[in-house]
Amino acid sequence: MLSPFLAYFLSLVFLCRIARSQYSSDQCSWRGSGLTHEGHTRDVEQVYLRCAQGFLEWLYPTGAIIVNLRPNTLSPAASLLSVCIKPSAESSGTHIYLDRLGKLRLLLHEEDQAEGRVHCFSIQDGALFIEAVPQKDISRKITAFQYELVNHRPGADPQSLSAPCQPCTDTEVLLAVCTSDFVARGNILGVAEEEDQTSVTVSLSRLYRQKTQVFVSGGGRVKRWTGFVKMPSQCGVKPGDGEFLFTGTVRFGEAWLSCAPRYKDFLRVYQDALQRGTNPCHLDTD
Repeated sequence: MLSPFLAYFLSLVFLCRIARSQYSSDQCSWRGSGLTHEGHTRDVEQVYLRCAQGFLEWLYPTGAIIVNLRPNTLSPAASLLSVCIKPSAESSGTHIYLDRLGKLRLLLHEEDQAEGRVHCFSIQDGALFIEAVPQKDISRKITAFQYELVNHRPGADPQSLSAPCQPCTDTEVLLAVCTSDFVARGNILGVAEEEDQTSVTVSLSRLYRQKTQVFVSGGGRVKRWTGFVKMPSQCGVKPGDGEFLFTGTVRFGEAWLSCAPRYKDFLRVYQDALQRGTNPCHLDTD
């Protein structure tokens, strides 16, 4: 059952006049305080974030805020994006809903936020409606999360960080080489099953690109890199011989696998594309 406070907002959310914002924002991140709402606990403040990633931090939450997450450029492809949020372990004091045309759907209960798990949804599902839970003492309450806009591979679940388990097509492999956050050549050292995902330990002989330092160099005369890549548990990956081309995305500091063909199969596809002049970008395969 909706609280009286929440029901009130449902009837007014598109009619209310937005109070002047008193916060710190750089269009990517926002930091605000519920103390500016004291005496105006029914105010709804609009927050606009227009970056691929950032964070939100709401201290001493009272009333509610609506967080509009959008890319910084308009494109027809923007409607295909997903939004992923990762609450901090200390996040509390609010419930988080998806607000689509005034209809609310619960995304995260206050108690769920402390788990720090990533939650994703389609950008078309609406804005985030963050409602403060009434408290006698708000001095120790802070709602905080990181967010990222995710461009999923076709067929992927918009509510997941991971790519689908089926092998990539030749075209998808070639595009992944050009657009992925990391591209590397190496071997699988081990596989560890976690709660709802698999962590694959890899050893890399060649690191073509990485957006952030998710793979680290081991030093020594022969340069190699090691690290972990994540994938869904249902993919059933197993340790095996041979070299692979690893591609994927970096989400909240973790590498998530996208396309990972055997390296010899990638070479065949890449060399065929070179001969036809259809390769979308160059990769040094020597």
